[in-house]
Amino acid sequence: MMKQAATALVFSCMFAGSLAAQTAEPAFFAGKTITILIGYAAGGTYDATARLIARHMAKHIPGQPIMLPQNLPGSGGIKTVLNLYSVAPRDGTTLGMLSRSYPIEPVFNPQTAKYDPKRFIPIGSTSNEVSVAVVWHTRGVNSIAQLMTQEITTGATGVTDDTGRFPTLLRNLTGAKVRLVTGYPGGNDVTMAMEKGEVDARFGWSWGSLKSRSKNWLDEKKVNIIVQMALEKAPDLPNVPLIMEFAKTDLDKKALELLFAPQVMAWPLVAPPEVPADRIATLRKAFEATMKDSDFLNDAKKLNIDVEPVTGELMQTMVARVSSFDRTVVDRALELTEVK
Repeated sequence: MMKQAATALVFSCMFAGSLAAQTAEPAFFAGKTITILIGYAAGGTYDATARLIARHMAKHIPGQPIMLPQNLPGSGGIKTVLNLYSVAPRDGTTLGMLSRSYPIEPVFNPQTAKYDPKRFIPIGSTSNEVSVAVVWHTRGVNSIAQLMTQEITTGATGVTDDTGRFPTLLRNLTGAKVRLVTGYPGGNDVTMAMEKGEVDARFGWSWGSLKSRSKNWLDEKKVNIIVQMALEKAPDLPNVPLIMEFAKTDLDKKALELLFAPQVMAWPLVAPPEVPADRIATLRKAFEATMKDSDFLNDAKKLNIDVEPVTGELMQTMVARVSSFDRTVVDRALELTEVK
């Protein structure tokens, strides 16, 4: 009888422990608000993606907290990165939809990007991405070869994010005549400036975003796509040249790999450092469930947002990979993106 009682006590404790584990997560997130800081102004795909996630992810988090998107644009997305790194609470109640270049910013922008990207904790990305450079149709430029003799202007949110770094890279790698016009709050503002004739081009425009936000421009041939900027071509752009094709040495190829590795996680949802591991596991699980949610997928389809999810674990591996590049590769990447 004593043996049976002891066994019953053990099972009772196990059940109580299991019940406690099941209720710990709801006990924390119940009644909470999770803020998603968005690194860019309203109207762009970063903004649309963050708001789409906020509408659907909460129901997959035990305790069903409120998820509140909040735009915090500035300095090509760096303002949000620094806020999430140094200011935001480290308890799982603040996340960031960061610039995809956050893993490499400390290398290319050390005076401003004062943080260790490995300390952030990725939750997931809705997809990977290919960036493109487009020129407004009235400018009459439809190839990089033409840029060897004709100068164009391109709008940028800053010299250190994709809209500024990618045209600088093309200029330094190929000799293309591209001049930056900086100071726009977000990519959507660059797009409007191009339409109004303030600038000729936009670089670092996500192909998925272009297809979803400005499909009519593609249908009406309002823009010419002159180059893809990623490690591999988009399957539906087989005839548009890839920036990797212009690398002349192995060192240049490795430098381009460093520069374009962040494209793997196009729309990174990230937690600040030191969030407890159990809450990270909960958030990652909820994100992955959201990516399979039929309501989420239907809304994503309506917005023309591609969903080919990248897990937080894979993103973390990519960040570690970027951080491990040899110094000679880093120096070459810096040369290629130096504003002269």
